[in-house]
Amino acid sequence: MSGKKPIFLLIHFLIRFLFQHADSKFHDQEQAVLLRLKQHWQNPLSLEHWTPSNTSHCAWPEVVCTNNYITQLILDNKNISGIIPPFLSHLKNLTFLNFYNNNIVGKIPVALYNLSKLEILDLSQNYIVGTIPDGIDRLALLSCLKLDANNLSGDIPAAIGLLPELRTLQLNDNQFNGTFPPEIGNLSKLEELTMAHNGFSSSRLPSNFTQLKKLKELWIAGANLIGEIPQMIGEMVALEHLDLSSNELTGNIPGSLFMLMNLRLLYLFSNKLSGEIPQVVEALNLTFVDLSQNNLTGTIPVDFGKLDKLSGLHLFVNQLSGEIPESIGRLPALKFFSVFSNNLSGSIPPDLGRYSALEAFQVASNRLTGNLPEYLCHGGSLKGVVAFDNKLGGELPKSLENCSRLLTVRISNNAFFGNIPVGLWTASNLQQLMISDNSFTGELPNEVSTSLLLLEMSNNRFSGSITIEGDSWRNLVVFNASNNLFTGTVPLELTTLRNLTVLLLDKNQLNGALPSDIMSWKSLTILNLSQNQLSGQIPEKFGFLPGLVKLDLSDNQFSGKIPPQLGSLRLTFLNLSSNHLMGQIPTEYENVAYATSFLNNPGLCTRRSSVYLKVCNSRPQKPSKTSTQFLALILSSLIAAFLFASLFAFITIRVHRKINHILDPEWKFIHFHMLNFTESDIFSGLKERNLIGSGGSGQVYRVAANGFGSVAVKRISNHRNSDQKLEKEFLAEIEILGTLRHLNIVKLLCCISNDNSKLLVYEYMENHSLDQWLHSEKKAENEEIKEPCCVDEMCVVFQLGVFCTSTVPSARPQMKEILQILLGRNPRWVCGRKNMRHAEHASTPLLNSSKSERLAESDGSLASCNG
Repeated sequence: MSGKKPIFLLIHFLIRFLFQHADSKFHDQEQAVLLRLKQHWQNPLSLEHWTPSNTSHCAWPEVVCTNNYITQLILDNKNISGIIPPFLSHLKNLTFLNFYNNNIVGKIPVALYNLSKLEILDLSQNYIVGTIPDGIDRLALLSCLKLDANNLSGDIPAAIGLLPELRTLQLNDNQFNGTFPPEIGNLSKLEELTMAHNGFSSSRLPSNFTQLKKLKELWIAGANLIGEIPQMIGEMVALEHLDLSSNELTGNIPGSLFMLMNLRLLYLFSNKLSGEIPQVVEALNLTFVDLSQNNLTGTIPVDFGKLDKLSGLHLFVNQLSGEIPESIGRLPALKFFSVFSNNLSGSIPPDLGRYSALEAFQVASNRLTGNLPEYLCHGGSLKGVVAFDNKLGGELPKSLENCSRLLTVRISNNAFFGNIPVGLWTASNLQQLMISDNSFTGELPNEVSTSLLLLEMSNNRFSGSITIEGDSWRNLVVFNASNNLFTGTVPLELTTLRNLTVLLLDKNQLNGALPSDIMSWKSLTILNLSQNQLSGQIPEKFGFLPGLVKLDLSDNQFSGKIPPQLGSLRLTFLNLSSNHLMGQIPTEYENVAYATSFLNNPGLCTRRSSVYLKVCNSRPQKPSKTSTQFLALILSSLIAAFLFASLFAFITIRVHRKINHILDPEWKFIHFHMLNFTESDIFSGLKERNLIGSGGSGQVYRVAANGFGSVAVKRISNHRNSDQKLEKEFLAEIEILGTLRHLNIVKLLCCISNDNSKLLVYEYMENHSLDQWLHSEKKAENEEIKEPCCVDEMCVVFQLGVFCTSTVPSARPQMKEILQILLGRNPRWVCGRKNMRHAEHASTPLLNSSKSERLAESDGSLASCNG
């Protein structure tokens, strides 16, 4: 027996040695995989510490080992570029794989499905394309799958419904199409489901989704949902966050929704929901309710006053009526209150702001009466007061005097009176003060907030002189004080405001001469000083304001000659009528576009015949006898030549009348800018050699215009029996582009039209093309702004071009959508990654002070998986 013991010990040590050897070999193999990964990704700087050395790879910060095997590979935010290689699947023991927020491209490799122990897979915030490969149910232990914010497309595989352990499924912000797989309703352990912002075909929310009894977050915004919200949604008792916004949902809001005791966030905005808001509210944990931009009717539920945790209530742009319940004013957590654009009446709850730190107060465009609540800024957190277009009156609350965080006050078109609180003028963060169309009195202060950008105070009863001291006005962009009782002169200090773009001081009692020296005003585009008592000469310096497009000095007492320097301006509107001006008008304005710009100035004249102005006369000379005989001879010769020319012209006209239709006398010429060319210059350039593009709606020519360089002429041909749709499109383009002023949008200079053809004349931009932006090898001056600053913009422009040229009419965006695309407000057209979770809809659209209130309220993912 004793002889067997050494044999057993020998076998034991031999087996142990073999296992250790195998472990050591496998350990080396795993390190080799990591080093191969690094090389595959071109050795990124973030992984420069991955080197073969005596230090075990298990000590690397991106690697977690269990029993000497790699179980977690955490590579988030590492600026990794490239594809995921199939050999990554050699790390057989991985349970957690994280590639969040890198530059991963290519497709999801099927080899990843060999990681049978994988529990968490995070590939979000990358540039992965293609479909989710079949066979994903092979990852039977998967509890968290994050594929959001990529460029995945195709159908969501039904096999996802066969992952029994899945708790988190994030598929939002991709390009998935098809329908919602009902198999997802079989994931009994699912707690978080996000499928927002995808191109799903229009379909209803699967009714079996309501079987997800453990689901805490359901986010399917902007996903083409139609139909009604299932009544059985009230059975999802664990639901904390429901976001079905920006869809086409119809019908009523189920009453059972407001009975969910765990519900905190409810976003149903931008749908077509109708009917009344359920009046019985027992979901007492609600912190944010947004039902805005629907067709809801009835009254605001009194039960909302029971929601002590409610921080945001958005009901704007509906058809709600009745009064605002007083109990809402006593909510202790209320920060954001927006009910504008409804039919609400009665007074505003007087306690609003008294018991909570109110930040946004928006009640504009209703029929509200009474005063603004006295305690609006009692908590000192108020950022915006938006109450225009109501029937409110009285004096402004004294609490606005000490409201340092205030950004916006918009209370125009009411019946307010009295003085503006001194502290409101100088509120340190105030950017917009819009108080027009009231009965305010008092004088303009010497100093205002240095943050003030926009001051609109027209149609009130302000008086005194306009005095500007110090540099507190330096950032002002718009100053509208029309129709008040201001007196005195226009101060020289006003011309020092270099950011000023709009100055409207018309309909006051200003007098004296204008400052002869313009200190700045390089940004000024609109200047209106009409209907005052200003005198003296028009300053020559006005002719050196490069951005000025509208100038109105009418109904004053200006005298002297019009400065010839004004002729260098490209004005779309000019009015110097009803003054005492004299002399010849600048030759640049001797055309029909400015025919009514000089009325009621008896001393003015023009070289061209005009029904509005007299012709400037030359000094008369006494004719001599010799010159009279010479003139008679010349006249006889001219008559003979005229008879011969008439005969020749008659024959020529008959021959060329049919082919020379382009000189049709019925052409209508409309200017939008000061032009040095005529319609004849345009017609002469419409030749084949000048053609630079053509399409379904017409041709585009590059034409040399006299004194203007090259212009682009878009010719839209039609026939007299054409439908009205073309005419509407033409008029819409004129209406929008004729008044548009933007540095990055070409100007519409004029339009020329008759029954047979329409010409749009644009400013020509040399060598400006999308191809140049995409393929130019010119390096950026500042490497820090080289790529991120323009890739998204190029992407939007490219998408816009693709959709605008679609052969399917319904796929082409309307002018309103184009404007939204260019301003970045239409999430359907955004390409590239999206990293604003639940913040795609500005929660304070009239305030512009907080674009991510929902983001702050949502606290990120409700069921995040961190391994």
